[in-house]
Amino acid sequence: FRYSEDTKVLIIGDVNRNNPIQVAEAYQELFLASGGGGLGLFTAVNRLRAVYSRIGESLEANDISLFAQHVDSLDTGTLIDIFRAEENACLLGTDALRDGIEIPGRTLRLIVFDRVPWPRPTILHKARKDLFGGKTYDDMLTRLKLKEAYGWMIRREGDRGFMVMLDRS
Repeated sequence: FRYSEDTKVLIIGDVNRNNPIQVAEAYQELFLASGGGGLGLFTAVNRLRAVYSRIGESLEANDISLFAQHVDSLDTGTLIDIFRAEENACLLGTDALRDGIEIPGRTLRLIVFDRVPWPRPTILHKARKDLFGGKTYDDMLTRLKLKEAYGWMIRREGDRGFMVMLDRS
């Protein structure tokens, strides 16, 4: 694959990640610019729902369907199947959509993260972090999550896409 020619990674540092209006506007503009084919990934369900409620009508007015995990009553597998079938739709989700989905072709041409997906501070995570190197362990887990998401865009020859991070940390 020709990753450097077929993909771009953008870090947008001027969106206040704690301002739901700014985050929603960023998602909306990115999804409109790509004409759909966007997967929006969130580290918190409440931020996902806030963005969904602010951008749905605008995207629909531009013939871009918007689906969302934790909003639509459909299970995650069905949402992914619908997204996969509609080339110009957008899908919002959390971990279950970030970890291991397969969507080759033009349907997935944009991945947007609301924040860097640092590990959740659970008791198990803390024990592993203490055992496996502290911050280095967190950095490794986060890099692997980002690497996996990046790899989703290029599944076969001819695939192209953008990965956007709305967080400069």
